[in-house]
Amino acid sequence: MMIQFNTDNVISGNRERMQPFEKLIADQLSRFSEYITRIEVHLGDENSHKQGTNDIRCMLEARLEGFQPVAVTNHAGDQHYAVKGAIDKMKSVLDTKLSKLRNH
Repeated sequence: MMIQFNTDNVISGNRERMQPFEKLIADQLSRFSEYITRIEVHLGDENSHKQGTNDIRCMLEARLEGFQPVAVTNHAGDQHYAVKGAIDKMKSVLDTKLSKLRNH
């Protein structure tokens, strides 16, 4: 499973800062790894340098082999919670999608 990061001009997307998120995503979504070819992570600060609550957006897009991509979005006050919330949403979506597949 390949993980690709995309950040806006406010959030630094350097390798050192993204590595903990990459590990978290890989660990949390490992049970789906046989279906996922790539995860795209889009991190952005929706109101730039202004202070605000829940202004960090994380969008995860899972590319599934043989299926249309699945995407979820989560907003939080910091990057860690935005990514963690998006992972939880993605697990729920993938559980639903793949359980329907197994039942057919």
